[in-house]
Amino acid sequence: LPGVEKDALTVQCDGERLTVRAATDRREFEERVRLPGRVDADSASATFNNGVLEVSFDRAASADIDLD
Repeated sequence: LPGVEKDALTVQCDGERLTVRAATDRREFEERVRLPGRVDADSASATFNNGVLEVSFDRAASADIDLD
């Protein structure tokens, strides 16, 4: 997300999908990603450095990975 300030980011997770929203004075961005398995949304950890957003979660207790 080059050109996006950390304060302009919103990251949400419902346990199955991750949604990232960002806005600059030039454009708005929204991306929804279906995760390969259920995660514990409360375990989220994120870093944002030089335009790179990295988000990690713990798997939910009964998560099965779907690699399709």
